[in-house]
Amino acid sequence: MTPSRLLLSLVLLLPLAAQADTLKIPIGQQGADLTNLPEKGQSKLSVLERFGLADEEHPAVGKPPITRWDYREFSVYFEYDHVIDSVRHQQPRTNATE
Repeated sequence: MTPSRLLLSLVLLLPLAAQADTLKIPIGQQGADLTNLPEKGQSKLSVLERFGLADEEHPAVGKPPITRWDYREFSVYFEYDHVIDSVRHQQPRTNATE
């Protein structure tokens, strides 16, 4: 294809691209912040004392070993025996009109 034909093709297709629909996928809200999550650096023992036994404890994976404890509303990730992150589970949206 010659450069002039390529340029003509782009010019003809430009209006089609400019009229394309934009798809927006909302991240959503994670729900109200009703539960304080374990903080980075906390020990497993302090999480256990404050939040009790997890609903599910996943075995360590990788090196360094990463462990996950799942609670009803959040999950806690540990590296060795210290928290590296806490993540609130996404709550389903409810419609106020229902």
